[in-house]
Amino acid sequence: MDIDKRNQLLTVLLGIIIIGMSYYLYISIVGPYQAVLDEREMVERERHRMEVARDAIVQYNRRRGNYPPTEGGLDSLVAFLKQDSMMVARGEDLFEFRDPSTYDPDSVIYSPRPPHNRFEYTLNDTIRPKLYLLENPGSEDQIGSLERTTMLNAPNWN
Repeated sequence: MDIDKRNQLLTVLLGIIIIGMSYYLYISIVGPYQAVLDEREMVERERHRMEVARDAIVQYNRRRGNYPPTEGGLDSLVAFLKQDSMMVARGEDLFEFRDPSTYDPDSVIYSPRPPHNRFEYTLNDTIRPKLYLLENPGSEDQIGSLERTTMLNAPNWN
């Protein structure tokens, strides 16, 4: 084999190696970054769903004059969204879900992140005004407080 053929063969071989390593480098940088972006989007979707649940609780309070009880509170909230004439007629306009989800009264109380944990709701009716706490069991996110009236309807992530 003469030196020109050897140089051509090495050039092609090294070119293939460079292209392969460039692809590997690209994937090793973009892959983890895409995972971070996907996680941020999921957190935003979870927080938005909690805000929708908060808005539904506020509407429940406005229409019924009290908050849902601790026991079965989220179930009574879903029943309210399904049975109240205004909520049935305007629920989709009042409670906008982020894509790809669509409004469904049954899904208001569940996290969009698999395994779709149910939000936890607690009412403190021993003080005035009544306070509630809405928590996402899959994260540290919560809306409201059981002790601080200044946190009424306020999320802890702002």
